[in-house]
Amino acid sequence: MDPAFASAALALSDVLNLHGGDEAEFALQLGPGGLQLQELGPHAPGPLAVDFVHGASAHRRLQGGGNGQMIAKAMGIQSGIRPEVLDATAGLGRDAFVLAKLGCKVSLIERHPVIAALLTDGLERARLDPEVGPIIERMHFRPGDAIQLMRAWEGDPPQVIYLDPMFPHREKSSLVKKEMSMLRPLVGDDLDAPALLEAALSLATHRVVVKRPRKAPCVSGAKVGYVLEGKSSRFDIYPKRSLKPE
Repeated sequence: MDPAFASAALALSDVLNLHGGDEAEFALQLGPGGLQLQELGPHAPGPLAVDFVHGASAHRRLQGGGNGQMIAKAMGIQSGIRPEVLDATAGLGRDAFVLAKLGCKVSLIERHPVIAALLTDGLERARLDPEVGPIIERMHFRPGDAIQLMRAWEGDPPQVIYLDPMFPHREKSSLVKKEMSMLRPLVGDDLDAPALLEAALSLATHRVVVKRPRKAPCVSGAKVGYVLEGKSSRFDIYPKRSLKPE
């Protein structure tokens, strides 16, 4: 987006094995505000970037509701309990950021290289912010395939594993969020969600939490222990052991 970023953009394109072409449907753009994904075409929405300092993340950080949030309840967060969490489908990192804001140490995994690049860029920029930086220090990101990484996990296993797999979209709706409308054609559906759940259940010490659209079927495999349901989504919870205060 500026000649000053040409060499960095070229290096990133080599790392990601991405090169321009007239047939491209998306462009990664590097500029003063960081890295962003732009859909190409006459009716394309605005660019997509990871920003933990401003916008929706700032609003949720300041007005999010603390331990009363449904995701906090699903993860078992309460007075004296801040489980160590693995977000195995990190995406743009928003849910992981909420958990880190609440005091959890969160490991993040994202397998799509473009989404991983956006997330890395967002984390690096947010780390420099004096208010948000301490939250980011509780977030540790590793790109790669979550199933493989969980099966070959080294070190202490996470107490809670959080999964938010991309669900096959069958509804015709004009109200799909911009992020989803851009990411779905790029990333596709997570058809290996059953294997993801199986690996998570083998690794987590205390519980696995799966976020689903409210009316979507459960992920195939183990039986859900209990459910927390909201207006548009729900959390399927697979308990293994009770979380205890430290």
